[in-house]
Amino acid sequence: MSIGNDSKAIDKQRCPECAKHGRDTSHDNLIIFDDGHQHCFACGYHINGKNDLNGSFTSNEFTYEYLPWRGINATTFRTYGAKTKIDKDGKPIEVGYPERNGSYHIRRLQEKGFYHKGEYKPGCFGVDKFIAGGHRHCVITEGYEDALSLYQTTRVPVFSVHSSSSAVADVSVDRSYLNSYDRIYLAFDGDEQGRSASAAVAKLFDYSKLYEVKFPGGTRKDANDFLKAGDSTGLLNLFNNAKKYLPQHIESELRVFKNILFEAPKLGVSYGLPTLDYMTYGIRPGESVLLTAQEGVGKTEVMHKIMYSILKEHPDAAVAGIFLEEPKKRLLQALAGIHLKRPVHLPDCGVTDAETFDAIQDLVKTDDRLHMYSHFGSDDPDHILDTIRFLVSARGCRYVFLDHITMVVSGLGGDNERRALDYLSTRLEMLVKELEFALIAVSHVNDDGLTRGSRNISKIADIRIDLTRDIKSSDPIIRRTTHLMIAKNRFCGRTGPAGQLLFDPATYTLNEDLGYGLSPANDNRRIEEMAA
Repeated sequence: MSIGNDSKAIDKQRCPECAKHGRDTSHDNLIIFDDGHQHCFACGYHINGKNDLNGSFTSNEFTYEYLPWRGINATTFRTYGAKTKIDKDGKPIEVGYPERNGSYHIRRLQEKGFYHKGEYKPGCFGVDKFIAGGHRHCVITEGYEDALSLYQTTRVPVFSVHSSSSAVADVSVDRSYLNSYDRIYLAFDGDEQGRSASAAVAKLFDYSKLYEVKFPGGTRKDANDFLKAGDSTGLLNLFNNAKKYLPQHIESELRVFKNILFEAPKLGVSYGLPTLDYMTYGIRPGESVLLTAQEGVGKTEVMHKIMYSILKEHPDAAVAGIFLEEPKKRLLQALAGIHLKRPVHLPDCGVTDAETFDAIQDLVKTDDRLHMYSHFGSDDPDHILDTIRFLVSARGCRYVFLDHITMVVSGLGGDNERRALDYLSTRLEMLVKELEFALIAVSHVNDDGLTRGSRNISKIADIRIDLTRDIKSSDPIIRRTTHLMIAKNRFCGRTGPAGQLLFDPATYTLNEDLGYGLSPANDNRRIEEMAA
């Protein structure tokens, strides 16, 4: 078969253009010809033939061909579009692995080494070669030849990071695509760097779908070592016997005990509230803080204040805000309002949008510090868990604000909601400990002070802070004062009253009130406001 020339069909695949537009992808309509050009007989998608890395004859000194090498056959090299550069004497010079953006990762053959041709961008090699959902399983490796070796052996989609040092950045770029597979095999090198990279990448995914291909090391430290030794059967057996990925949890060596004890202490960052800081020693990674109150008390405003304090006082800290009942614009306005001490969300506040943005820019400073995520339209707890895992592992967020936890499963109702909240709260606490980030979450309580929907929410939290406010008081100072009470404190055991916050309507901010009614100034202010 040929089209427009004397080339011959040598392979066929599913057409990426058909998949992109939702057409029938049950047939391999994309035909690949021996001169490199491709044509889809279903939609007309066409790629011109290429005889070199850039797609044209540029020199009489070299040719570019799909050649077998290191146990990998020419058909596998063709699948991944990786060509070998051959000089006029027939000597292979380089192998070029094409990236998605038109650049190449090139391996020198005469002298060991690599270089990149074109613009470098993070991401996994090979993801453009397979349609998402076309297979249940996929594999992530640490080397390009390893990816080809495992694909040739298993016929499972295999992708490679650029190196062990870039593994997290590469996988983060393609995380959504990779996460579409039911099972993800990690097949990193069997050395210290490979094991470290594998552990770091594993944190990007739920462990329930992770499997690990463990290479023995020595002369068989990666997938290509097996093919170079002519042992494709051994590689296939290693893959088929891969076990579920299990992070190391058990330690028994004195050396490890010493390292743990001599680790730098995890100092807490300030809540921005002196009394609460004294009672809790601040907010620490690896702990969950639960703020509870009945509706209308002002939990979200307290969350805004704490978030603002972290952004303001810790310029290196990345923060994630998941406010499920609040639009992203309102969150930005709230933070800008605290910064400017003005109610910028009100139409008559006298602050322009430009001034609001300038305030946010002055507070946040740089990109990738504040991450906002609004409602995701799902009642599936795993969705929010996966989102938080990504924000922490891929985006570096050490402080995650969730307002509020019940909203995640609000559409379920009844026993289904309770079971979902039990599951969500337990998994959240496990995630906090696994990834060592701080979670500050909100939950409503009922008239008996129990967390709404599930009592497990309170049982799991490391610190519980109850907020109360007399919203019906005739005294404006009392009406605007929120009392903090620590009901649970695993870290240091301090419980009881933890200060009170007074809302200032002029500046639209919350500030700690060290005891209204105890000074003439506060008494006079209260009398004046009651008279008004």
